[in-house]
Amino acid sequence: MNNTFLVKNASIIVTMDGLRRAIPGGGLFIQDGFIKQVGPTNELPKSADQVLDLSGHIVLPGLVNTHHHFYQTLTRAVPAAQDANLFTWLKTLYPIWARMTPEDIFISTQTALAELALSGCTTASDHLYLFPNGSRLDDEIAAAYEIGVRIHASRGSMSLGESQGGLPPDSVVDSEEAILRDSVRLIEQYHDPKPGSMVQIVLAPCSPFSVTGELMRQSAALARLYGVHLHTHLAETQDEQEFCLQRFGHRPVAYMESVDWIGKDVWFAHSVHLNSAEVQRFGREGCGVAHCPSSNMRLASGISPVMEYLQAGVKVGLGVDGSASNDSSHMLGEARQAMLLARLSAGLHGASLTTEDAVPLMTARQALELATLGGAAVLGRTDIGSLEPGKCADFIAFDLSRLDYAGALHDPLAALVFCQPQRVDYSVVNGRIIINKGELVTLDLHRQIERHNQAARRLLS
Repeated sequence: MNNTFLVKNASIIVTMDGLRRAIPGGGLFIQDGFIKQVGPTNELPKSADQVLDLSGHIVLPGLVNTHHHFYQTLTRAVPAAQDANLFTWLKTLYPIWARMTPEDIFISTQTALAELALSGCTTASDHLYLFPNGSRLDDEIAAAYEIGVRIHASRGSMSLGESQGGLPPDSVVDSEEAILRDSVRLIEQYHDPKPGSMVQIVLAPCSPFSVTGELMRQSAALARLYGVHLHTHLAETQDEQEFCLQRFGHRPVAYMESVDWIGKDVWFAHSVHLNSAEVQRFGREGCGVAHCPSSNMRLASGISPVMEYLQAGVKVGLGVDGSASNDSSHMLGEARQAMLLARLSAGLHGASLTTEDAVPLMTARQALELATLGGAAVLGRTDIGSLEPGKCADFIAFDLSRLDYAGALHDPLAALVFCQPQRVDYSVVNGRIIINKGELVTLDLHRQIERHNQAARRLLS
């Protein structure tokens, strides 16, 4: 990494800081992977070890993905799982995933992170919850290191197999002792809580229908002992709600409270089926939500009440979710999807732009804030999500001269969301160029695609 890095002459720098500045002719001065100055180019130092001229580009903070399952890039658009709700979809895919090897985890992680990086993501949280045939979270962490994207690697787990009344087959669950022992190992070996960290560990029992209440409690206690965050799926479908009522005697949120899973160090994926009191509870307690609009539509799970969450002060970020329930890993595309789905929801609830009591429509800027500041807040990071002194040098740039933005340059920031989502032209993580002129520089994509398709064919053969 170069010691100093100067970015200059950007058409617009969108800071996402407290002032929400848009700086024409802007630039960044970076030292040792952190931003030292942000402002008009003529107010910045004139030279640096590395200089990047972004004339004609819009620059904004790197996007933050708060929920994914990297390994699912191996099982996109599987015919038997194309037209299924969540529980049927899972039961169809569990036996396929049980065939994965450590190499499959490594390959799929690199594919997912390459796709994310090209779509503007600079920090990604992944939820790996099954470890067949000797697979470990270490395989994912090693793959991420080579790509150069920040990662929150979630040590997921499943301990409640079919024989005990859970959803997953017994072949893909682990003992609770082994899960907790490995969780300690991973935290002690990899977790870096310092500003600018490239790897953080999260404890993430998979879901109410795949782990026991005791594992949830012990995971919460362990996470708080070590100061790491907690993550799980929650209230994704009506089926899950019925499962929780029948097995635990609680709705999903009340069940989380009973196992010590409510607090500022917790975020939940999906959270589609909450009532107003539960939304308010999330806001009061500081819980976060990973909103996954594409996956929720793909599996017909419902529409998450995102605008209600924001009004209640709930931390909300975006997640592309697993690539077998989204079939893509495009962060900018997910921001657009979030905006459009929120507007559809508003319309279904009687929104009108002509009345004083109109239901608010999500704006393009709000969607981008979910993908930057919102994601950072959900992950508990204060060092990413905006471009300001002291923050990590994570930023992305789009060339505004492309055909896709023609006629939209009166508001280029909105154009990124309203127009068809594009790949980034530049991405910098920790002061290091990851995408240069639209090309990923940390991975041979042609070779990667070949390896990935070979692995996918083997799993499905």
